Amino acid sequence: MKVFVAGATGAIGRQLVPRLVEAGHEVHGMTRSASKQQLLRDLGAVPVVADALEADQVAEAVGRVQPDVIVHQLTSIGPMDLRHFDRAFAMTNRLRTEGTGHLLSAGQAVGVERFVAQSFFAAYERTGGMVKTEEDPFGPHPAKEMRQTVDAIRHLEHSVLAATWTEGIVLRYGGFYGPGTSLGPDGEQTEAVRRRRFPVVGDGGGVWSFIHIADAAEATVAAVDHGRRGLYNVVDDDPARVAEWLPVLARTLGAKEPRHVPRFVGRLLTGEIGAVMMTELRGASNAKAKRELGWSPAHPSWRQGFRGLTQAGPDDAHPGAAWAEAAQADVARTNGREVS
Repeated sequence: MKVFVAGATGAIGRQLVPRLVEAGHEVHGMTRSASKQQLLRDLGAVPVVADALEADQVAEAVGRVQPDVIVHQLTSIGPMDLRHFDRAFAMTNRLRTEGTGHLLSAGQAVGVERFVAQSFFAAYERTGGMVKTEEDPFGPHPAKEMRQTVDAIRHLEHSVLAATWTEGIVLRYGGFYGPGTSLGPDGEQTEAVRRRRFPVVGDGGGVWSFIHIADAAEATVAAVDHGRRGLYNVVDDDPARVAEWLPVLARTLGAKEPRHVPRFVGRLLTGEIGAVMMTELRGASNAKAKRELGWSPAHPSWRQGFRGLTQAGPDDAHPGAAWAEAAQADVARTNGREVS
C-alpha cells in the first residue's frame, strides 16, 4: 500500500518508516523541515514538506500522494515544566486538534482506507483496577495543569473513531524507551536515574506501562496492514508500580537506589501531575492489541528491555517519556530539598 506518515522524523517515525518499507509499502514521510528530506530518503521514504497546521499544505500534499493509509505521529514538545504542563504541550495540542482535522479532511478527500493515530495510555480513570483495558474510560478530572492536553487527546481519539468513511485506529502507546527516546542509553531520563535525580514519590504506587520504541513501531505496522476501527493499548506485558520498576532501572544502570520523597514534597516540586503519575497512575492491558493485531512485543517486559539501556545509542526526547522526564527535571532544579 501507499502509506503517508505525518511526523515521520520523530522518535517513532524513524523506527516506523523503515519497517513499513521492509513490509513492502511505498512510504511518503511528511516533515515541516526541508532540511530533513535527506533523513527521510535514508529511511526509505519519499519526503513530503508541509506544515501540518496549514490546511492547504496538508490537502495539497495528501492529494498529490493519494495514499491508501495515513499514519498520524505528529507531536512537538516545548520546554518541560510539569507545573506548566499544558504550556509545554501547547503545540502538540494544536497538532492533535487542528492537525488531526487537516489530515482527516485531506484523507477523506482521497478516500484513505485506514487512518492510524498516536495517543497515550496515561489518562485512564485513577480509581478501580490498577490495569485498564480499552473499555475503561478516561478520568473525568485530570490534574489541572494538564486539562488542555487531555482534552486534545480526547478530541483526537473522538475525531478518528468517528470517521465512518475509513478504518479509524487509535494506538494508545505506553511510555517509550529505547533508541531515540529520553529513556534511551544516553537519554535525559536515564541520566537522571544514574545521577539519583529521579526519586520515588510517596508510596510509588502509580502503575506504568512501557513499550520499547521498536515494538511500538511493529504494532503500528500491524495496524496499517490489518487494523480495524477502534482503540488499542500498545504496551508491554508487564505493567508495574513505580516503586518496583524504578529501583530495577537504577540497578540495571549501575546507579544507587533512587531517593524517596513524601508525596507532599513531590507535589511541591512537580505539581499535582508529578504526584499523580508517581502514586495514582493506572497501567494498561495489551490483550486486545495482541489478539486483534496479531502482534506481540519482542520486549515483553521492561525488566529485560531496560538491559539495552546500558549500550551507547542516540537520544531524542519523545512525549511517551515526557511525564517522567519533566518530573526529574523539576527535581534536579530543586535537588537541595530532596529527602533521603
